[in-house]
Amino acid sequence: MTGSARLALVTGATGYVGGQVVQRLLDDGWRVRVLSRSADSARSSDWGNRVVADGAAQAGEVEVVEGDAGSRDDVAEALADVDVAWYLLHSMGDQDGFADAEKEMASTFAQEAKRAGVSRLVYLGGLHPEGELSEHLASRVAVGDALLSSGVPTAALQAGVVIGDGSSSFQMLRHLAERLPGAVAPRWIRNHIQPIAIDDAVHYLVGAADLPPEVNRTFDIGGPEAMQYAEMMDEYAKAVGLRGRLLATAPVTTPGLAARWIGLVTPIKSTLAKPLIGSLQHDTVVHERDLDDYLGQPDGGPTPFADAVRAAVEGQDTRRWLRTIAATSAAVTATAVVGSLGTSPDSAWYRSLSKPSFQPPGWVFPIAWTALYADIAVVSAISLADLAELERTDERRKYVAALATNLALNAAWSQIFFRGHRLTAAQIEAFVLALSSADLVRRSAKISPEKGVALAPYAAWTAFATVLSSALRQMNPRS
Repeated sequence: MTGSARLALVTGATGYVGGQVVQRLLDDGWRVRVLSRSADSARSSDWGNRVVADGAAQAGEVEVVEGDAGSRDDVAEALADVDVAWYLLHSMGDQDGFADAEKEMASTFAQEAKRAGVSRLVYLGGLHPEGELSEHLASRVAVGDALLSSGVPTAALQAGVVIGDGSSSFQMLRHLAERLPGAVAPRWIRNHIQPIAIDDAVHYLVGAADLPPEVNRTFDIGGPEAMQYAEMMDEYAKAVGLRGRLLATAPVTTPGLAARWIGLVTPIKSTLAKPLIGSLQHDTVVHERDLDDYLGQPDGGPTPFADAVRAAVEGQDTRRWLRTIAATSAAVTATAVVGSLGTSPDSAWYRSLSKPSFQPPGWVFPIAWTALYADIAVVSAISLADLAELERTDERRKYVAALATNLALNAAWSQIFFRGHRLTAAQIEAFVLALSSADLVRRSAKISPEKGVALAPYAAWTAFATVLSSALRQMNPRS
């Protein structure tokens, strides 16, 4: 080994929690090795300037082993001469057999750690009750068991929602709380959760390296408060200066449907939301705080939820959604006003036209358009806010241009048809509007499929309007 500083191996180092652990270890003077599929990804991390070009890391530096945690040879190479290893890997996919693959990967890691003479393993799993668990939570328990039975002293820490700006669980909470002033939600929002601030979680994860060698067990870690998920949304809103959120409960669980809903209203993809929701199907609270007896509490004690939230959103725009929905609502309302001022279904000219049998009765149009205008405003706002959150600036600028074009075409049709009495021009304009609407659906679906589905009725209606305009033109060639 090089130098007197201890050598740490961190897996999952390019993830949020893993990256924070690496940073704390560096600050504490460890030599750090990371196992990553991509050395470039490691170098692009916040601690990337600490990565050595080649050779062994010195105290406060990082060396990268480029490899796959599923490869025994790569794992063996990464574990060579390591004092303490952090296993911070967990799949968030839903492919068949993922649980068996995760357990096998953890077992391989544990066997190679034993062979390499690693003095301790540290793992982060999930808080859970006794009894039946969701597939993802059960997989985390199985991974912890594989490490605990390895023969290498293991600290398997168990946490709930981690409050930090890069935590997927927190990002889901944040966007739900910011974008939903109220909702009727599945009954799991009444389950009790015990969140933990990222700094507190890292305190325990890094400190666990110095547990006595005879300690081989799980430890619960969490913040000072256990609360219902609905309360977390409400308290988040208050912590960032928004009004409290009103949430009613429906007597259903529907994790699959809820994941689709989250994929629609937040930047979190439904494939990621599903396992996150699976972990919320149970009460996930702290049952013991034995780790404090070994390590002590974080400086200042466990971080209160509101303080953790404010630290996590520092530098983030918690008002972006309000501004975006206000802007799209104003633009759509202006379009609706211009269109309605140009519409005169009671005019003598319109009544004189021959109309196809499939034309809906007059009362259908204002109802349909009111719903569709609301759809355009909300889905466009969600799409634009997501693009801003994801820093897809060029895509967002193009979406704004496409939306402005669509609304201009929408407002112009009534003027061309009802005021100008120009059936051919109205037919062409309706066709262009339908193409523009389909393009908006495409752009929204590119952000998430759920957004495309939500906006699809608008594209379908404008396509129907094109067919109707064409029929009116054919049936009234002299008008």
